[in-house]
Amino acid sequence: MEKVRWGFLGAGRIAVRFGTGLREVPDAELLAVGSRTPDKSRQLAAEFDIPRQYASYEELVADPDIDVIYVATPHSLHREHSILALEAGKAVLCEKPFTINVREAAEIVAVARQRDLFLMEAMWTRTLPIIREVKRLVEEGAIGELTMMVGDFGFRGAVPMSGRIADPALGGGALLDLGVYPVSFASFLFGGAPARIETLAHLQDGVDYRGGILLGYDSGAMAICYTSIRDNTPQEMLLFGSAGEIRIPHPWWLTNQCTLVQHDQAPRTIETPLITNGFAHEVIEVNRCLKAGLKESPDMPLDETLAIMGTLDAIRALWGLRYPME
Repeated sequence: MEKVRWGFLGAGRIAVRFGTGLREVPDAELLAVGSRTPDKSRQLAAEFDIPRQYASYEELVADPDIDVIYVATPHSLHREHSILALEAGKAVLCEKPFTINVREAAEIVAVARQRDLFLMEAMWTRTLPIIREVKRLVEEGAIGELTMMVGDFGFRGAVPMSGRIADPALGGGALLDLGVYPVSFASFLFGGAPARIETLAHLQDGVDYRGGILLGYDSGAMAICYTSIRDNTPQEMLLFGSAGEIRIPHPWWLTNQCTLVQHDQAPRTIETPLITNGFAHEVIEVNRCLKAGLKESPDMPLDETLAIMGTLDAIRALWGLRYPME
């Protein structure tokens, strides 16, 4: 496989950001886009010089020349569209949050495993060089035993809010759109689902506008996560250990540096490469996996995706928040 040929299922804002990263990867080709909104499809095709445009998702996934489908539709449609692509024999990279709930996630994973096809959740931060470096530092004991993580992701949206992010029927709200990032990072660091969850949220009209989440682990370690679509939060990540700390500055989900503070030593800044808007690193990882014949990425394994979706379900259950399609 000299070049990995991509097809985009969906042509919204996230597809534009992903396409910006993809065109920086030499062994990736954006071959086709499928959209039910012709204007968006034409705009995306013009911006990225995409040779094939399809007016339906079924036509897109039937294209025999496409190697992998990037699912970039709203999360309420991820299950339907990922399974559509998998049943057409295509590898799939599905945007985060992977699905609305863990039940839907398990259905997609079952299809991929039954058909022996590559599947990955597009938690693109996992593939960023600085995040990988932080993980390495923690595993090597650079700050001793990891005891606490404090992380956030929030921004102040328009008031009144409108569109997908404020629509319960599309899984709108802070948790699935933004809170999934620190929750996923906690899973990445602590190696699994929490033993205990404490949480509070501000809900209005079936939408979570802000939430605070405390995840407790059997070791005694904890992760403090908060998220909002009504507040501009610091967007920092702080890791505390028995022998030091690591600080990832704003915005922690798109930076090329962190600060390592070891006890009795001066702070040290660590820098890593970063390609454009960061999405190129995710493309590189998917291409690597496909060329190696892997069915899932070690950066974002499917069992961990399922565990994270289970944690998000548990948080919403404590809030009493259910989406209409559930």
